[in-house]
Amino acid sequence: MEGVGGWSWPLHGIRLRTADLDLTVMTEADLPTVWALLPDDLELNPHATTYAGLDVPANRRAVVAQGYWRALGMWSPDDWALPFVVRSAGVVVGAQWLEGPDWRSDRTVDSSSWLVARARGRGLGRQMRAAVLALAFGPLGAEAAISSAVVDNAASLGVSRSLGYRDTHRSVLEHSGQTLQHVRLDRATWDASGWSRHVVVEGVDAALPLFGLDP
Repeated sequence: MEGVGGWSWPLHGIRLRTADLDLTVMTEADLPTVWALLPDDLELNPHATTYAGLDVPANRRAVVAQGYWRALGMWSPDDWALPFVVRSAGVVVGAQWLEGPDWRSDRTVDSSSWLVARARGRGLGRQMRAAVLALAFGPLGAEAAISSAVVDNAASLGVSRSLGYRDTHRSVLEHSGQTLQHVRLDRATWDASGWSRHVVVEGVDAALPLFGLDP
């Protein structure tokens, strides 16, 4: 992404690759494609602003766009969110977010993701999570990763457990009454898993100062 005088925003140089996937940091040019692919079963942030004059699809697009702009526009080394577009064979199949909501305090990352229906059941969810974990536990130096999913979301919890996350506790969502299962992965378990060998991480050095790290 070229800026004034050819300067590039460093985050957009980050690229992650697995056996079947290519993850690049989302740009504004990606938004129309992402909007068109949003799965019907994707649960968006219930606290996000919606607009009475827009129909449901338009409000979903607004939530996604504002989430993207907020992530990069309000970035700080203490609280950041990095959205990736996920491609398989050059075709967008989903999105993967990596977040550090209290980054310089606890060095813990969170994540969320979605895949289009036709791409599910092929192990791609595990690959895209492993990709951002390789970034987090590798050049970013994370100490732990957390995640959560409603208790009946077997696919999401299955991805977490297959990568070494352990169940920690449950909580109840105020807006829906659904029960969330929270999980956690520590650095030692990640390192022992060997998953990092299956991920290529590129273009991070220039972005390290944005994470509060020395290049």
